[in-house]
Amino acid sequence: MSKQEVPPRLPSHSDHQKLTTKLPRPIFDSIFAFAPNRDTLGGTAYLIVENNSNILVDCPAWNPSNQEFLHQQGGVQWLVITHRGGIGNVSQLQQALGCQILIQEQEAYLLPGLAIKTFHNEFELGDRTQVIWTPGHSPGSACLYYRCFEGVLFSGRHLLPNQSAQPVPLRTHKTFHWWRQIDSLEKLILRFTPETLSYICPGANTGFLRGHRVIEHAYERLSQLDLATLRQSSPTL
Repeated sequence: MSKQEVPPRLPSHSDHQKLTTKLPRPIFDSIFAFAPNRDTLGGTAYLIVENNSNILVDCPAWNPSNQEFLHQQGGVQWLVITHRGGIGNVSQLQQALGCQILIQEQEAYLLPGLAIKTFHNEFELGDRTQVIWTPGHSPGSACLYYRCFEGVLFSGRHLLPNQSAQPVPLRTHKTFHWWRQIDSLEKLILRFTPETLSYICPGANTGFLRGHRVIEHAYERLSQLDLATLRQSSPTL
């Protein structure tokens, strides 16, 4: 190595501490995104602040900064798990916040001893929020749809931004059932319209958004996907 060359600095424990203590950033007036959580393999959790019914989508890192933030926002009434990889420190969250946990019935066995609510196809969390079963990534994968702001879909790992920041289903060696995942995507496209689905808040890969806080023009981008070609794709990760 020449004198001019400097070896890359590996991330330290203090770097991780800075990441996990970063305060959630606002997406919209009433939606906040947490920093990626190492306990959920870099997953991004979200908080929807509603009147007397705040909804936490997946588990953020359970540290003092996030705990204080959640209490400042009025606590959490519902914790929605979008897939098995979003569970994180769910037991500590429920104990500290007294929230109800909602998870699709096929993955309820992963939370033994906890008070949970399960659903099959869909579950209404009030007039503006609906949880939709979208199997494929995992057996109990689900998306949360929020009718405000012209329609926001919290997609978990069912739909993620690729390196071009386009929302796509990503097939990996751990994907439960790829064709079912494509079927779930097709059902979402048939369910929504450009007027009812404007944004996607993905549950991971948020670094690919390159400074943007959400995926915009969500319905248009989903409707342009070639589902037949996607069905034939091979695992990439």
